[in-house]
Amino acid sequence: MELIKSAITGDLTSRLISFLVNKFSDHTCCEEKVTRLEQLLLRVHMVVEEADGRYITNSCMLVHLKMVVTAMYSGYRVLDIIKYMKNKEDTGDLVNDSAALSFATPLNRSRTTVCTARKRIFSSELQCALEKLESVVGDMNEFVILLAGCERISQKPYDTYIYIDNFMFGRHVEKQHLINFLLENNIAGPPPVLPIIGGRGVGKRTLVMHVCNDERVSSQFNFILHINGANVGQITENGNLSARTLVIVEFFSDVDDNDWKTFYSHVTNLSRENKVIILTKIEKLERFGTVKPMTLNRLVYEEYRYLFKTLAFGSTNPVDHPQLIPIVEEFAELLEGRLIPANILADVLRKNLNVHFWLCKLRQVQITAKKNMTMSGTHPHKLFDQGHPAHFTGYVLSPPTIITPNVPQNDLPQLRFGDLLTGHIFPPKGDFKLISWESRILPYTSFVHTARFCLSLSQDQPESPFGSYTEMELIISSITGDLTSRLISFLMNKCFDTLYSDEKVKRLEQLLQRVHMVVQEADGRYITNHCMLTHLKTIVAAMYSGYHALDTIKYMKPMIW
Repeated sequence: MELIKSAITGDLTSRLISFLVNKFSDHTCCEEKVTRLEQLLLRVHMVVEEADGRYITNSCMLVHLKMVVTAMYSGYRVLDIIKYMKNKEDTGDLVNDSAALSFATPLNRSRTTVCTARKRIFSSELQCALEKLESVVGDMNEFVILLAGCERISQKPYDTYIYIDNFMFGRHVEKQHLINFLLENNIAGPPPVLPIIGGRGVGKRTLVMHVCNDERVSSQFNFILHINGANVGQITENGNLSARTLVIVEFFSDVDDNDWKTFYSHVTNLSRENKVIILTKIEKLERFGTVKPMTLNRLVYEEYRYLFKTLAFGSTNPVDHPQLIPIVEEFAELLEGRLIPANILADVLRKNLNVHFWLCKLRQVQITAKKNMTMSGTHPHKLFDQGHPAHFTGYVLSPPTIITPNVPQNDLPQLRFGDLLTGHIFPPKGDFKLISWESRILPYTSFVHTARFCLSLSQDQPESPFGSYTEMELIISSITGDLTSRLISFLMNKCFDTLYSDEKVKRLEQLLQRVHMVVQEADGRYITNHCMLTHLKTIVAAMYSGYHALDTIKYMKPMIW
C-alpha cells in the first residue's frame, strides 16, 4: 500500500511540476516574442517614414514599399490587441483570489477550454506577425544603404499640418508615383495626362495638393490651375497656359469626347510642357489618360484602424486608457475605411476620453447603421456613395454636396456635425444644412448635407441620433459598464495563465522601436531603386503586424476566456 501511495504521489507531483514548468516556459516565450515584435515594428516604421520623405522613382521600389506598409499596419493591429490584453491582466481581480480555487466546476472547465483556444489564436497571430517582421528586417540592410542615397524631400511646417490633419497618412507609394510623373521631363509629344481614380472621400485632392506643395514640384511649374470638369470649355479664356502649367481637372460626371478633345487640344497648343491630372471616381474617364492611371482605394482595415486610433487619442498615450482600445476596433469596423467620418468622430472622441462617452457615440453609430440596413438594406456610407439619401432618426440626409467658399447659400440654418455629436446643440424641428467636413487645404471646400425633417421618422424614433444619453441613462450605463468591466477582468485573469511575460513584451517593444526608427528615416529619402521600394513595403507591413501583436498582448488578455 505504501508503494502504491508513493507511486501515485510521485506521478501527481511529476505531472504538477511538468505543468508548472511548461506554463512558465510558454509565458516567457510569448513575452519575448512580443518584445521582439515591438522592436521590429519600430525599425520597420523608421524605414517607412524615411522613405516617405525621399524622392523615389524606381517602380519596383514603390511596389516593395506598398508591401511593407501593408505588413506594418497589420503588425500594429496585432500589437494593439496584445497591449490591451497585457494591460488588463495587470489591473487586478474583482473578487478574492479564493474564488479561483473553484476550478472543478463544469463552468470553469468550459471557460478554461475557451481560454486555451483563444490563447492559441493570439499566439498564432503573434507568431505570424513576428515572422513577417523578421523576414522584412532580415533583408533591410541593403535597402537602407540604397535608401540613404536617395534625395531627401524638403519638409515644411505646412507639410506636417497636412500630414496630420488632412489624411496624408500612408499613400507612400501613390505619392512617389505622382511626384515622379510631375518631375519627369516631357518627351516629344502632347502633354501627358494622369487620371487618378478613386471613390468619394478617399483623399484624391489631398494627395495632389500635398504633392504640389513639394518644393521640387512647385518649382517645376509656373502655374497650377484647378478646373471643374463641367467648365473645361473655359480653358480657352486662360492665357497663363503659355507658360509651363499643371492643370488639375476634377470630373463629377462623364464628359463628351469632343469636349475633351477641344480642351486637350488647347492645352497642347499653348505649351507641350504642360501636364494634366484628372481627378474623378468615374473609371470610364481612364480613356483620356496618356499614362497608366492611378487608383486610390480605401485604406485596408489594419491601416485604417491605426489612423483612427492615432486621431482619436491625439497626444494622449493609449496605454493610459486601455478600455478605449476595443472601442477603436469597433469604430474602425463600422466606418468601413471612410476618412471623413473618421476625422469627425475622432475629433469628438479626442475631447472626452471617457469610456462611457465613447460607448455612447459608438452606440449612436451602430443604431444609425442598423436603421438604414433595416430600411434599405444598405450602410448609410454606401447610400451616400451611390447618390442616395440616408435615414437618421427624425431626418433624411442628402448625399454631401461639395461647396466652395464664397458660393451663395440658401437661408437654411447651418450646423456642424461635430457639434451635434458632442451634444452641445440639438437639431431644429425642421430642415437645415449639416456641414460634415470643412477642408483645411485649398480650395477649402465643405461637404454639406441637406437635412430634411421627417415627422414619421421622428415619431418612430423620438431620440435624436446626434444627442447624448439622458442623465439616468448615463448613470445606468456607467454602473453597468463598470460592473461588466470588472466581471470580465476577473474571469479573464483567472483563465489566462500568464501567456505573455514582461520579458517578451519588452523585447517586442524594443524591436518595434528599432524598426520604426528605420522606417521613419527611409520615408524621408529619395529612392530610385525599385528593389529598395519593394523591400520598404515589406518592412512597413511587418512592422504594423508587430504593433498589432504587441497591442493584442498588452490590452486584450482579459478578453480571452
